[in-house]
Amino acid sequence: MRNSSESVADLPQGQNAYDRLLEDIRLGVLLPGARLREVELAARLGISRTPVREALRRLEADGLVEHLPRQGASLRRLGYAEVMELYEMRAVLEGTAARLAARAASDLELHELSEINAAMTASDVPTEVARLNRQFHTSLINAAKNRYLQSAIGAMARTLLILGQSTLYDPARSTSAAQEHDLLLRALHARDGERAEELMRAHIEAAHRIRLRQLRAAGLMDGIEPNGGNNVAI
Repeated sequence: MRNSSESVADLPQGQNAYDRLLEDIRLGVLLPGARLREVELAARLGISRTPVREALRRLEADGLVEHLPRQGASLRRLGYAEVMELYEMRAVLEGTAARLAARAASDLELHELSEINAAMTASDVPTEVARLNRQFHTSLINAAKNRYLQSAIGAMARTLLILGQSTLYDPARSTSAAQEHDLLLRALHARDGERAEELMRAHIEAAHRIRLRQLRAAGLMDGIEPNGGNNVAI
């Protein structure tokens, strides 16, 4: 057990290490199955092993890291069935968020969503488009004003990070996603919760189709049966 002075000193570095490792996972720098050695990570991040260890514990609690016998910590691998289940649940949860936001969002929040989507439409930088897309979805979820829904979506979103880069790195998908956001915004401004939920579900399902297409193109889904019997790193 660490003493109190060590804990206080390492808390900021531990948070920093956690955030930086999350970003590496999001960007695909760390791939499913990657070994996560404390010494190597500490050297790369320029910090001691203690905050790295703390960050790995948090990532394990998030369900992103697993410890394997005689191998140590590694980034989890997701199987076909789990990816299908995650996107199905995302459609349900974010669809619900859109329905609630149609009722609960303030005019200011809806204006902010419109501005974010306009910036997303205007950008041709993949990293910026992906960032704005995350901001759009986060702002909409916050506008739903349901803390339990926010918590559930947050836990699911962390697991989805294992899939790596956003589907919006595909220019065609970034264009269609912004158009889907625009349709959703119209339903939100009209305070039509049922239509907003329907459009959000369709939006998530479109992202799901692109994700599966990308995984197949990368050769990561060969031989996987729809029953999820095989557990393949994707």
